[in-house]
Amino acid sequence: MAITAAAVKELRERTGAGMMDCKKALSETNGDVEAAVDLLRTKGLAAAQKKSSRTAAEGLVGVAVSGTKGVAVEVNSETDFVAKNEQFQAFVSGVTDVALGLGSDDVEALAAADYPAGGTVQETLTNNIATIGENQAIRRMKTVAVSSGMVVPYVHNAVTPTMGKIGVLVALESTAGADVLEPLGKQIAMHIAAAFPLALNADGLDQDTMERERAIAAEKAAESGKPANIVEKMVDGAMAKFAKENALLSQIFVMDNKTPIAQVVEQAGKDAGAEIKLTEYVRFQLGEGIEKKEEDFAAEVAATLGN
Repeated sequence: MAITAAAVKELRERTGAGMMDCKKALSETNGDVEAAVDLLRTKGLAAAQKKSSRTAAEGLVGVAVSGTKGVAVEVNSETDFVAKNEQFQAFVSGVTDVALGLGSDDVEALAAADYPAGGTVQETLTNNIATIGENQAIRRMKTVAVSSGMVVPYVHNAVTPTMGKIGVLVALESTAGADVLEPLGKQIAMHIAAAFPLALNADGLDQDTMERERAIAAEKAAESGKPANIVEKMVDGAMAKFAKENALLSQIFVMDNKTPIAQVVEQAGKDAGAEIKLTEYVRFQLGEGIEKKEEDFAAEVAATLGN
């Protein structure tokens, strides 16, 4: 089948592999980008990059916190121009505040909720679409809470203190004071924004993801030519490494590049004289998992493909 320039571009962005390697991988997988990603990784030609760290969609992620509860909401727009619009930003701020009061993760319930300026959230959104002239949508929301302690927010690539391209919430259960929990939560939130954990701990990692990683590890190990029992140990080692690197509590703290997050939290509790537990987190990156619109991909790819 014909391999499109857009498919080659997507594969390059997601794997960092060379253009010809991407074209060949797509040819071998009949244009299946997901299969091509796995093939390139099996051949050692691509890093195990997260899809969402490479995707892009416009809009903003808003965060709001009140003491022991916080919420993150993603609102999408078609263009970055609208994301910079004051009316759009006011809506993101308003709808995030409404979401905080709901205490659920139900987007439909949020849409039906009363908006502070009058009408419902959905009616306000519909009016914004009509007046701004571009489609917009509330994509998702996530609420976290603790019985005592703090939920600490952080916004990366912020356009205001409460909204930007990446929104993070860190839930810290503790009797320690805000003078301890707030700076700790902020540092962990910055780590989360940078390190992109997939779950709080290894048990929380998505099973489909783990099975896919195991299949890739097994194929790589089999190519070593070693005995089956050694291959099995190689696969188990690769999976243990993947879990350690992608579960938040076992990730190495980006601030010192040596201490697991679990130990950072434990030590902070010892220093404060009060146990601190990191119970939950949220990391919303604008557009993760959204398929991008095809764009004009210049002569570089066209020439390579022989078009």
